[in-house]
Amino acid sequence: MIDVWIIWLILIILLLNTISALITVFHRPRNIVTTWAWILVLTLLPILGFLIYAFFGRGIAQEKIFSISNQKHVGLDQLKLMELSERKRQLAIKNQTPEAITNRSDQTRYAEHIIKFFNETEETPLTRHNDVDLVFDGKEKFEKMFNDVSNAKETVHVEYYAFIKSDIGEKFLKLLTQKAKEGLEVRLLYDPWGSNGTRKSWFKEFQAAGGEVLQFITSKNVIAKTRLNYHLHRKIVVVDGCIGWTGGFNVGDQYVNVTEKFGYWRDTHVRIKGVAALLLQERFFQDWNASIERSEEALAFSERYFPSDRFDNKDNIPIQIVTDGPDSRSEVLKDGFIDMIISAKKSVWIQSPYLVPDDPMFTALTIAARSGVDVRIMIPCMPDHPFIYRATQYYANLLTSYGIKIYSYQKGFMHAKASVFDEKICSVGSMNQDFRSYSLNFEANAFIYDSKVSHKVARAFEKDMKDSLLITPEVIKSQGKWLHFKQRFSRLLSPIL
Repeated sequence: MIDVWIIWLILIILLLNTISALITVFHRPRNIVTTWAWILVLTLLPILGFLIYAFFGRGIAQEKIFSISNQKHVGLDQLKLMELSERKRQLAIKNQTPEAITNRSDQTRYAEHIIKFFNETEETPLTRHNDVDLVFDGKEKFEKMFNDVSNAKETVHVEYYAFIKSDIGEKFLKLLTQKAKEGLEVRLLYDPWGSNGTRKSWFKEFQAAGGEVLQFITSKNVIAKTRLNYHLHRKIVVVDGCIGWTGGFNVGDQYVNVTEKFGYWRDTHVRIKGVAALLLQERFFQDWNASIERSEEALAFSERYFPSDRFDNKDNIPIQIVTDGPDSRSEVLKDGFIDMIISAKKSVWIQSPYLVPDDPMFTALTIAARSGVDVRIMIPCMPDHPFIYRATQYYANLLTSYGIKIYSYQKGFMHAKASVFDEKICSVGSMNQDFRSYSLNFEANAFIYDSKVSHKVARAFEKDMKDSLLITPEVIKSQGKWLHFKQRFSRLLSPIL
């Protein structure tokens, strides 16, 4: 009799668990693949599945989505007027037609469709009058960026996924505090999930000096901080409204090769001096204004934030700054990448620490490879997140079977999010090739339409190839059955990782 009651109790628990799982999964719209993945987890792992859901599956409150998406494009009209004025000036000087001005470089002609896509989808205009400096090493990045901050005259705005209390973090915060003491406007926005170990008390001296600091809106309470997804993943620094930094480096000791766990940290960042810095400034304003407590504290347009007289640049490099996140109606960055992959004629080279493509991205990559395009992808040789790394290995093996060259970086940890297409367009930013970056986190990428800059990204890729292992059928076979099982199991969870 007791055994019968135990069986009935188990059946009732399983039934209630299944009903709860269905209600949990279907209470908001999801991708069908993600829906089935969550049903699998919640039904096969009673109770434990709901704990996993608490970290990975919960969405963002609608009021927060509204607060982010409802932010005005501060400074965008100013930027458009600047570009229009410059075009008119060139027409008067060179007596060129508007079409000639629009298509005055091979790069912008080649990329005309993607430029239009980003502008119409995300309202991010193409900017010119930019100087670009690519940085591939953490120590060099912080040395150059600290120099820019040290020379700031009016404003310093900083936005990072990870601003970690560490040696390099202490140096950065000390510098920001000093600039605040000098009377500059210094603001810092960070994500507590990425900034593990960082406490509000760490910023007391900075705030006492006049600096302002905020946590991103999606991390405003304890429950939200336990959620792995829907976090600020951007890395943005803007100095005096005319110098901008963005890319893959966060603020922490591992990014300057101090920690033993990862060894050499290979990443890519870009320093932009020019009009594109205004778009980074605008993104910072939107994220800051979404995260403030009271609307009267919102940052408003001012010439000191969006100057029009500080762009005497040597180069004239076309750049778009494209941002994306759960507040967007579509997956703008992912769709743009698919467009460029499908449009490539010769080569598509991608570096990403995570390779967990969804079906559309997977299809785009394999179509390009089968069309004779040289598709190469570089990933790390070690995990920083075990499940994601095993899923990355699964897709690396699978894409290899389609003729795509997958390189495993052996020198240290590959964290760069850099891509180059036909050596005419390159992208540097925070977006990884995985589900989280496609739709769950807030990202920012710089798209640079210049063959010289793209050539530098390609040469860096080739240099990294010398420190990498090409994944071959023999390498895949040597991984063993147990590892292949873990890869396949992780792949099942890839839509929710």
